[in-house]
This record gives sequence, C-alpha cells and structure tokens, in this order.
Amino acid sequence: MSKPVKNLITDSYKKRFEGLSGAVVIDICGVTANDNNLMRAGLAEKHIKITVVKNSLARLAFDGTDLAPLNDILDGPSSMVYPTDEDTSVVNVARELIDWAKKVDHLDFRGALMEGIVFGADEIKKLSEFPTREEAQAKVVQIVLTPAQNLVGAIVSPGQNLAAIVKAIQEKLESGQEIKKAS
Repeated sequence: MSKPVKNLITDSYKKRFEGLSGAVVIDICGVTANDNNLMRAGLAEKHIKITVVKNSLARLAFDGTDLAPLNDILDGPSSMVYPTDEDTSVVNVARELIDWAKKVDHLDFRGALMEGIVFGADEIKKLSEFPTREEAQAKVVQIVLTPAQNLVGAIVSPGQNLAAIVKAIQEKLESGQEIKKAS
C-alpha cells in the first residue's frame, strides 16, 4: 500500500473515531456473511457501528486521542464496535455484543475501552453488567431522595393519623352517635 493511501486511511480513521472515548474490539473472522450482515443491521438499529480496521494505521490514528489505550489490544484481525449516538454507551455496545455472541459463531472479543479503562477479552461480560450512565444517575438520584422521602413520610404520618381521627369523630357526630370519653 502506498504512503498516500495509508495517509488517506489514517485520516479517515481520525475523522470517523473523532470524539470517541470508548469501543469494543472484536474479531469477526469466520462469521458467515449472512450472520455478519444480520449483526451489523441489528447493531445499527441500536446506534452501534462496526468498522474493520487495519491495526497499524488505526494505531497511528489513535495516538494522542482517548482511544490510544486500544493500541495494545489491536492485534490480528480487528473490528471496532462503537456507539454512534450520545445516548448509547460502551456498556450498551458490550451488552449487545454479548447477545450477538450467543447467536453468532466465531465472534471473538479482543478487549474494550471505556472512559480510559481497558477491559480484557475475558472482562467484556463484566463490562456488559455495568450500569449505563443513565442507570447510574437514576440510582444516585434514588439514593439521594430516599432519606428525604422517609423524612417527609415521618413528618406527614402523624398529621394523617390525626386527620383520620378527626374525620372519624366528625362522621360519628354527623350520624348522631355519642362519643364516649376513653378511660
């Protein structure tokens, strides 16, 4: 491959992966064409893309970017699987790939990168079990709100009890019943 062609491919990688902070690296050699097309289409619906990369040129493109830690993972036939939407995270990518690995033969994991943390091939399952950013934020909000909800419940509960007693007394008086003094 000539130097100008290599430069074009490297520049293409830089543009394609610009702003990306994580991805999963897989090997799809041996996956049948039909399975490959089904997987790509299914992932595209979830805002996930697969790109086969030439390792040496990808390493050049990744140097000095958030994807630089992937350079150690890029070995042999490699495909980058990455989110194409801000609402999709590397955790979503890992979850989808775990599901596809059950359906497709010869899908091998190489590793992953998420927010500067490198995961080995054997840790992709663990990565898929992490909460997504939205799930983690929801858990934090719930943890923060739980004590306040308990406090409000404790403050409101005696008032509700008192209101229920007053209402019971009112209903008895309206129906003409006599209210006896407790002894």
